[in-house]
Amino acid sequence: MSIWWSLHLRREAASVPLARRLLLGTMESAGVDPDVSYDLSVALSEACANAVEHGGTTLTGSCEAYRVTAYLDGETCRIEVADSGPGFGAVGRDEPAVSMEAENGRGLYLIQELADHVRIGNKPGRPGAVVSFDKILKWREDAPPLMAV
Repeated sequence: MSIWWSLHLRREAASVPLARRLLLGTMESAGVDPDVSYDLSVALSEACANAVEHGGTTLTGSCEAYRVTAYLDGETCRIEVADSGPGFGAVGRDEPAVSMEAENGRGLYLIQELADHVRIGNKPGRPGAVVSFDKILKWREDAPPLMAV
C-alpha cells in the first residue's frame, strides 16, 4: 500500500506544527514504529522551519508559500519540502557547517542525522530550495497486515 499527500502552506510559523501533526497521524494510522515517526517529524519540522525562515523574497517579488509532500511507499518514507525563495547558494541562504553548540543553523545537520538519505539543492531552472529525505520504516507489532511486511 502507498500513501502520499501534499500541502501548500503559508510561510508562517504556525504552519510547521500543522505539517508535523499530519505526518504523525499518517504514520500512526499506517502502523509505523513511534520512534521512526518521531525522527521523521523532527526532520520535517526542521525542513519546514527553514522554508518559513529562508524561503522568502525572490528577485521577482515575495513568496508567501512553500510545499510539503510525503510518500509512504512500501518500506520507505520520503519527504520533500520546497520553497520558491532564492535557493541555496543565494545571498543570505548559504548553509555553512555549524557546530552543535551554535544557537542557529543546526536544522540541516539534524535532518542528516535523523534520515537515512538526504538531498539538499535548488529547484532546476527556477528559484527555490528543495530539501528531500528518506527513511526506512519500521512497523509496530500491531501494524495493519497490509503495511507490515
